Amino acid sequence: MAGPVLIFDSGVGGLSVACSLRRHYPDTAMCYACDNAWMPYGLRDDVTLSARIVTVCQAAVAACEPSVLVVACNTASTLALDSLRDALSIPVVGTVPAIKPAAAISQTRHIGLLATRATVGRPYTQTLIENFAGDCRITRVAADALVLEAEALLGGKAPDSSRIRDALAPLWELPGGAPLVDTVVLGCTHFPLLKPWLEAHAPVPINWVDSGDAIARRVGQVAPALTSGSDGRFFTTAEADALHAGFARYGFHTPAFILRSR
Repeated sequence: MAGPVLIFDSGVGGLSVACSLRRHYPDTAMCYACDNAWMPYGLRDDVTLSARIVTVCQAAVAACEPSVLVVACNTASTLALDSLRDALSIPVVGTVPAIKPAAAISQTRHIGLLATRATVGRPYTQTLIENFAGDCRITRVAADALVLEAEALLGGKAPDSSRIRDALAPLWELPGGAPLVDTVVLGCTHFPLLKPWLEAHAPVPINWVDSGDAIARRVGQVAPALTSGSDGRFFTTAEADALHAGFARYGFHTPAFILRSR
């Protein structure tokens, strides 16, 4: 049955995925749900968080009646994708760090992984590296501070340049004669929202790789019947008045039912 695309994230990071989806499917209706009451997810224990993700997504699906759910969050995907697929009757598309495409384009074979602490340390991430980038040097950088900078940007504040510079600094350190990083995986969906600022603080040209286009292609494979038109509703689990203007810039103009949270 046709319906809109529902994008879910703990915060506003999924808006970067919304941009990729609109490039691929410019006429498709979309809804957005963010669990801002529990953001950031990386600070929660896995068992409690997994159950929470399923509960919030079930409520969002009931409100939006989508044809597909896009889990635009690496942490939520690694924790709850199987549970979501068991609980929902619609296709569920997850997000993983774009290690494979990064390895395909890196010339120096030195790749940076810029992600949250939770994603950097997950066994799933290590498996991706072993399977698709075994011949590459991977510099992993936990940059949780950038999540807050992206949230602030959507709230109308300019990103803090010193925080961005400090977050990126480990990527440019080259111990033992290591080759230059030439490709950086943006392993959190918040980070592409900051791409102009990331580019400004890179000392050399960098290939910035995210999962947006891969997610969009997968949506087309699993949910070929999508509703056309403008939906533009977004759902939150806590008041988010400061973010309304930011959501509107990405095509989500209508704050709808607030998913009740404890």
